Amino acid sequence: MKKLLLGSVLAASSVFTVTACSSVNAASDTAPMNQMQKNHKDGAMRGPMSKLNLTATQQAQIKAIMQEKHGDRVADREKHQAERAQMEQQIQALTNASTLNNAAVNRLADQQAAKAKQRFIERVQTQHAISQVLTAEQRAKMEQLKSERQEEGRKHSKDRKGHDKPHHQGM
Repeated sequence: MKKLLLGSVLAASSVFTVTACSSVNAASDTAPMNQMQKNHKDGAMRGPMSKLNLTATQQAQIKAIMQEKHGDRVADREKHQAERAQMEQQIQALTNASTLNNAAVNRLADQQAAKAKQRFIERVQTQHAISQVLTAEQRAKMEQLKSERQEEGRKHSKDRKGHDKPHHQGM
């Protein structure tokens, strides 16, 4: 029973940590578009978008979509930081309690799941909106680039796993 309780606390802490890190990364990626343009010459598209030969109109439409997405996140940053701090306090209180309140852990887990669900929905909505701006050929090219990037990630992950194993030399 102790292992189960400890596992629940660790799982809740892990979920919070991942969520907080994601939120921090998301928050750090939310620079206003004019700031991003200062950081990138001519405000040009970067990453896979730079390889799609977008027209000026497409670039403007995609920038508007991204600016709207990021603008919402920037406006709510303080609120989200306060929520994360409160969540951390609740987790700390649960962790330090002499007995674990499973109902409270479940409530926190449900809250985190709801937030993750909302982030997922917003990400897919944004991807859909951008996809509608692209031509069929550009969408195909984007899928190809995404597949290549995923394959590189798998290769990197596979290489890392090989480095984690102890090396035994023959006798």
